[in-house]
Amino acid sequence: MLTVKRQAALVSAGRMHLHLRPGLLSGLAAASAIRAYHSKLYGSADEAIEGIKSGSKLLIGGFGLCGIPENLLKAIARRKDIEQVTAVSNNAGTSDYGLGTLLQSRQIKRMVSSYVGENQEFARQYLGGELEVELIPQGTLAERVRCGGAGIPAFYTLTGVGTQVETGGIPIKYSSDGKDVLISSEPRETKVFGGRKYLMEEGITGDFALIKAWKADELGNLVFKYAGNNFNAPMATAGKITIVEAEEIVPVGELGPDSIHIPGIHVHRVIKGEVYEKRIEKLTLRRSSSDENSLPASMQQRIHIIKRAAREFKDGMYVNLGIGMP
Repeated sequence: MLTVKRQAALVSAGRMHLHLRPGLLSGLAAASAIRAYHSKLYGSADEAIEGIKSGSKLLIGGFGLCGIPENLLKAIARRKDIEQVTAVSNNAGTSDYGLGTLLQSRQIKRMVSSYVGENQEFARQYLGGELEVELIPQGTLAERVRCGGAGIPAFYTLTGVGTQVETGGIPIKYSSDGKDVLISSEPRETKVFGGRKYLMEEGITGDFALIKAWKADELGNLVFKYAGNNFNAPMATAGKITIVEAEEIVPVGELGPDSIHIPGIHVHRVIKGEVYEKRIEKLTLRRSSSDENSLPASMQQRIHIIKRAAREFKDGMYVNLGIGMP
């Protein structure tokens, strides 16, 4: 039998028609009033980040400048009282945009990332002992966050076996002159399965998750667009409080159940993003032969390599183009 509250929700959505006894009308009215307060919409990014404080651990969706919560990051950058943050993100984008702005303002104490990328300020602070950096293989980082959101405390993986990921000693923090390692990674616990050695990685959770979605409704159901899914989906489930900015807010019921990537149960706050620049991290255009000949020898070598590799491509192939490719 449906509860009064559930009946009210179905009637409101137009999915159920009831012949009600007069005594039930007041109950349904009350239930509808209660339901109206379940909206997770906030008026601005500044309101939505309320509660983030110095020392907070933030899970930040996106990959480089793709699918990043631009407006939420700008709001944090305006809050100079928020310092010593631990930021878990695939990388830190560029020096002047996205997560890089929080590096510029010295609000981040530790980065938990896969690689430094194109952010020169990130590299400078790390090598100069101003920033702690915990480097994690990219697939391992994604799985650690996914496990954190799924309540799985740890898992075993082949990735990193036989390297410093297993034995420890990867520099996390250097001295100010860059000569000494003050903090280094810990050795991983290992175990043998089927005659092969695996190392253990722990799940990652955060105090807050900052997420960028394409569409959201007022109950927090989310849809991502294309590559914007990236780290946003797993991180949305791994924060104690998940804050989402979306390009478009749609009415409840407009998102088809099969199209929803993250259900609203994982989301606590939603805003409509004000401005999206959607910068291109590194714009590369096809060059003429004369332009290529004027490039440095090192770049000409890279172009020669990729041209040769391109000859192996066939229609329908899936190709993993690494960040070092021109």
